[in-house]
Amino acid sequence: MASLNVGNLGEYLREQRRAAQLSLRQLADATGVSNPYLSQIERGLRKPSADVLQQVAKALRISAETLYVRAGILDEREREELETRAVILADPSINERQKSVLLQIYDSFRRENGFVPGPDADADADGDAGLRKDAGPDKDAEPGKGAGPREGDDAGADATEDHDPHS
Repeated sequence: MASLNVGNLGEYLREQRRAAQLSLRQLADATGVSNPYLSQIERGLRKPSADVLQQVAKALRISAETLYVRAGILDEREREELETRAVILADPSINERQKSVLLQIYDSFRRENGFVPGPDADADADGDAGLRKDAGPDKDAEPGKGAGPREGDDAGADATEDHDPHS
C-alpha cells in the first residue's frame, strides 16, 4: 500500500503518543479506534476522518485543530482563528456578553484586514458584526473595572458619542 500525502501527520501522532507514554494498544483503547487502523495512520497509509482525529487528540490531550491542519483538513489560518476564538470563549474572567463583544470586534478587525470571518462568526449583513456604539469597552475605564456603559447607563456616554469604530 502506497503512503498517502497527509503531511507529517503519522510521524507527529507517533511522537505525541510516545511523549504521552502510551502504546498503540493503549491509544486504541482510549480512542475506540482499532489498533491496526491507528498503526496505518502512523505509517501514513490511511488518512483518518476528522472524527477519528478528534478522538485521538482528546486521548493524547493535544489540539484537534493541529491534527486537522497536519491532515490537510483545515487551513493554518483557520486553525489560528479557531484557537483565538477558543481562548476568548474559555476565559473565565470575562462574562458571556463581553466574550460576544470581543469576538465581534475581532471579526470586524479581520474583515478590515481582508480576512473573511469563520463559519462560527455572527456577522451582520452590513459588515459591522452587530457592533453598536455602546457595545465596546469604555476607553476611559480603568483596566479591569468593567467593559463600559451598560444599557440604560449614561456613564461614559459622551466618551463614545463621537467615536467612529471604523476609523
